[in-house]
Amino acid sequence: MKIMQKEHGYIVMSLGGVPNQYTIGSSQSNWVQTNPPNGFFVSSTYFDLAGLTQREKTLFFKGATVQQIGNPSIQPASAGDLCILYDIMSSSPMTNADLASFSGNGNFSGLATGATSGLTFDQTIYARRREYVVSVDLAAWGSMQLVSDDQLGSLNPTASDRVYSYRVITVVASGTNKDITVLSSRQILSAEAREEEEFEYLMRLKKSYELQQSHDED
Repeated sequence: MKIMQKEHGYIVMSLGGVPNQYTIGSSQSNWVQTNPPNGFFVSSTYFDLAGLTQREKTLFFKGATVQQIGNPSIQPASAGDLCILYDIMSSSPMTNADLASFSGNGNFSGLATGATSGLTFDQTIYARRREYVVSVDLAAWGSMQLVSDDQLGSLNPTASDRVYSYRVITVVASGTNKDITVLSSRQILSAEAREEEEFEYLMRLKKSYELQQSHDED
C-alpha cells in the first residue's frame, strides 16, 4: 500500500475599498484568481505516478481524504460572509472553466441544455466540497462555521502517470476592507499498484492517454 499526498498552501484574499474586488498577497504564488477580481481562486498541482505506471502496473485506489488544520476566518466579519472550498483529485486535467463548471454542477449528468459538469463521475477520483459562513454568534470572533460537507468520486483505478490535484475557493463577503484567510490543506490518496490482464491494461492505458491529451497543461 502506498500513501501519496499533495499540499495546497494557505491564501489570504483581501477585499479592498471596492465591493467584490479581491487581491491575493504576493507570497501566495501558488494561487491564481480567475476572472479577477471576482472572488474565484485556484491552486493546482499533480501526483506524479510515473514510477509506478512505468512498470506497467495499474493503480487501484483504496481511499482518499483531505486534511486541514482549521476553518477559514475573516476580519472584520459580517454575518452571512461566505467561503466555499473544493478539493478535487481527478484522472483528467481541468481548465479554469472546467473548475468553475464543476463548482456549480459537480460531476452530475442530466444538466440543463448547454451546461457541462467539467468532470465525469469516472474521472473524479475524489472531490470534497465544504461550505462555511459567518453566523451572528461568530461575527465578532471572525471564524467561519461549517454548514455543509459533501463528497463525490469513484476511486476508479488508473494507468495514467498523473493524478491531477486542485483546490478551488469561492468567497462572497459584504462590505469592504476585509481579509479572508484559508489555511493550507493536504490531499491524500492511498493506493496499491497491481498488474492487470494485458488487454484490460492496454485499454486503461489508452483511456488515460486520451484524457491527458485533451487539454493537459504543464
